[in-house]
Amino acid sequence: MIQSIQILVLPEIAFDEKAIKNEVAQELNLKTDFDFKISKRSIDARKVPVRYLLTIEVYIQEKAPDVKIDFHFEKLTYNAKVIHIIGAGPAGMFAGLQAIENGCKPIIFERGKKVKERRKDLAKITKEQEVNPDSNYCFGEGGAGTYSDGKLYTRSKKKGSVRKILEQLVYFGANEDILVNAHPHIGTNKLPQIIENIRETIIEKGGEFHFDSKLTDISISDNKIVGIEINGSTKIPCEQLILATGHSARDVYELLFKKNIDIEFKPFALGVRVEHSQSLIDSIQYKMEDRGEYLPPASYSLVHKTEDRGVYSFCMCPGGIIAPCATDNGEVVTNGWSPSKRNNPYSNSGIVTEVKWEDIPEFHQYGPLAGLEFQKSVEKKCWLAGGKTQQVPAQRLIDFVKQRPSKDLPKTSYFPGLVSVDLNEVLPPFIAKNLREGFEAFGKKMRGYLTNDAVIHGTESRTSSPVRIPRDRETFEHISIKCLYPCAEGAGYAGGIVSAAIDGQNCVNAICGVKSEI
Repeated sequence: MIQSIQILVLPEIAFDEKAIKNEVAQELNLKTDFDFKISKRSIDARKVPVRYLLTIEVYIQEKAPDVKIDFHFEKLTYNAKVIHIIGAGPAGMFAGLQAIENGCKPIIFERGKKVKERRKDLAKITKEQEVNPDSNYCFGEGGAGTYSDGKLYTRSKKKGSVRKILEQLVYFGANEDILVNAHPHIGTNKLPQIIENIRETIIEKGGEFHFDSKLTDISISDNKIVGIEINGSTKIPCEQLILATGHSARDVYELLFKKNIDIEFKPFALGVRVEHSQSLIDSIQYKMEDRGEYLPPASYSLVHKTEDRGVYSFCMCPGGIIAPCATDNGEVVTNGWSPSKRNNPYSNSGIVTEVKWEDIPEFHQYGPLAGLEFQKSVEKKCWLAGGKTQQVPAQRLIDFVKQRPSKDLPKTSYFPGLVSVDLNEVLPPFIAKNLREGFEAFGKKMRGYLTNDAVIHGTESRTSSPVRIPRDRETFEHISIKCLYPCAEGAGYAGGIVSAAIDGQNCVNAICGVKSEI
């Protein structure tokens, strides 16, 4: 007999199997032997003391089945169908795995370096404030998510098998907790090895990876992809092309526009990254001075509706660090990440608001690239305000809301450093206005959040792509170019590691005529 129950337990019990079994026995008044499995674990902080909510499958007088996570990737045959993939982020890599599973040969081109080789270029941004346009926090094996946290939470449950993606991550080295936790997270320190394991499997089974290999042209005949150019010289025949280039591959959008391939303006969000002490966020969320050893660093999710749009938190990083995420010199971009233990003394989050077509009339001359050019202009203005370095223009939070300069700035996790600037004069007026209103509303929702001990960093601008590459809903092909498959974040169809991975797999299945799992 199998019974599903939910129980609330104290934090010190939530990971203790013997104690959980006692709780289950009491809940069901069981006198006979039983086994159990936790299918979901989440925190309920609505009341004090804070508790964990566990969803448990109880097996009465029978053993819980052993669930062995195993994937069989067969060696490809010599004449396997070839699928060319541009980009080795989560969409490209999981597309590669799906191609192997379907008996097709993935050939993956990545403009950046292998995952561990990227670290030198990241260190150069931080220490020397020099950005390599092809190897940075956004570009390189693993994509933007690799060195910005590895958050796995997604709402894209109707687009494909979230469970399959999580199980594959476990298969390649992630902790099994990601299958249970309500908001799973791997951590920047653990992701590189997982990514290496995926790459080695794809190569072992017959796929290919090419690094330092940038897409520079596309050949089209009779509205169909027939070839690609890599690094301005190498021409390769191509019958099926997946574009999984990420939201920051501006040169790809410009290439498509130049070749009259349909692209569209897409609304996106832009704002700042705010940093508080983690102990403050813990005290607000858990309503206690010290969270103790059994509760994780607290997170938050905030939304406020202004007169005509939303202001919301984005990519919140408990126990995290703010990183310099520009993809070229002459711009300043921030993002956040956390290690697997989330044990840094700061918390940070993007606080952003929507950018619509009607907000940027002065950029309409750029057509579908209007949002991209607007995004560039804000990032450049932040670079100028920061002294033409990777230092960010920054301001204490209440000072920003009150529109007054900060006399000094608190310590920060952002290593290149801060420059005290009134961000109301740097950000576009409609952005600054909505952010001020949002912060005031958040201060009412979370008492203590609106504090001058918090500092905001400009700008958080790469929340999603400002361009959409339109495709057919059923075939996943571009609406007018056959055999071109715009994919994931860079095409405007995903937002995060899991949803991007699902989209990559869906594109491969569409090419192979295989029904995707749901």
